[in-house]
Amino acid sequence: MTTATLAAGNRTMDTVDRPRRSLEELVDQLLAAMGLRDETETTTAEPTATRSIHEARRLRQTGDVDSALAVLGGVDVAQATQREVRWAFSEWKGLVKRRFGDRASALYTQGAGRAAALAPLGNGTLEVVATLGMRWRPGKLVSERSLRGLRPLAGGS
Repeated sequence: MTTATLAAGNRTMDTVDRPRRSLEELVDQLLAAMGLRDETETTTAEPTATRSIHEARRLRQTGDVDSALAVLGGVDVAQATQREVRWAFSEWKGLVKRRFGDRASALYTQGAGRAAALAPLGNGTLEVVATLGMRWRPGKLVSERSLRGLRPLAGGS
């Protein structure tokens, strides 16, 4: 493996192993350096719903639908506005349709901004394939009888 190195005085910095920063992180660092923003404000804060949605859209555009679904699965809807909740749900539903198509044939919602896409396994059992703002994780098995509000993913909403 070849690595590009950059010599600065007596130290050498490996540029291959260094993680790439997002544009938002670079802008936040620049604003902190200029004294316009407190640096601890951006490094310790949880990502907002808007940032998560933008990150998921960026990942979708690069073709990484699974990572985009994972980002939206962790969105904290408690801190989000009603507009952000609707936007996150719309993005999430589009990603589920793109990723799972006919396999995820049921949608379970548990209030605003909380949803799960479910795939039938037979015998009244469903597998969670994607979530939005819920504690469930993909792979969890649930009973079809125990879920109220279950409806086809292909339908309206």
